[in-house]
Amino acid sequence: MAEFPEGAPCWADAMFTDVEAAKTFYADVLGWTFGESSSEYGNYTQAYSDGKAVAAVVPPMPGADAPSQWCLYLASRDAAATAEKVKAAGGELLMEPMQVGTFGTMLIAKEPSGAVFGVWQPGEHKGFEKTGEPGSYAWAEVFTREPDKADGFLPKVFPYGVRRIEPGKDPEADAMDFKLFTLGGSTHENAVLGRMSMGEEFPPEIPSYVQVYFAVPDCDEAVAKTRKHGGTLHFGPMDSPFGRFAAVTDPQGAAFAVIDVTTTVGEMPELSDA
Repeated sequence: MAEFPEGAPCWADAMFTDVEAAKTFYADVLGWTFGESSSEYGNYTQAYSDGKAVAAVVPPMPGADAPSQWCLYLASRDAAATAEKVKAAGGELLMEPMQVGTFGTMLIAKEPSGAVFGVWQPGEHKGFEKTGEPGSYAWAEVFTREPDKADGFLPKVFPYGVRRIEPGKDPEADAMDFKLFTLGGSTHENAVLGRMSMGEEFPPEIPSYVQVYFAVPDCDEAVAKTRKHGGTLHFGPMDSPFGRFAAVTDPQGAAFAVIDVTTTVGEMPELSDA
């Protein structure tokens, strides 16, 4: 398969205190199956949809007290060079570039407004084996309380174009501070990442974060299954030109979103230069 271009979302994983419970939850909600855990790499366990790798789950490292959360990885041809760009642009390295056997090289970073993300330089592990289909990664957005910081940082680290929704076309869009980061063009099809400004509707204890969207065949059914397992619905389900989506957390507190990209309502908003 073709490698992901520089800056494109290419992988996602999450850390869970109870990995078996997480596997049960995501098997039902997203239809995942799971491979053997890799004891050599901290019991890292890949998730599959239709036999194709779509994500991974892992227990926390011994002594770590990290909350359960999804981490999105952005593709890099040179993780060491990307690390230098992160620091030069005002970001922070939480994990320096680290080679993971023959699979590739990773780092974990925090952009200046506080959202954490990963960077992956592929070796044998290229990343997602499918996207945009039920059971796989569909989209991601940086939710931030300081949008100017995120907006200034991301295009300095990755070769992004920046677009905004044209005002006056959509009353709801007018009220949002939302931008799109693009690769290789300036249309919706070239968008690889969104940026949403967090307003007063977000509790103050929630920091800036990256919201990962997984595609599902039926958004409402996915929400019902999430609740059945003890997860929480935070927003939606809501119809949009991009699909019917909802924001949830799993029973261990990891936030994510589900979207049915086949159920669309309304016209795509027009974009203009940011």
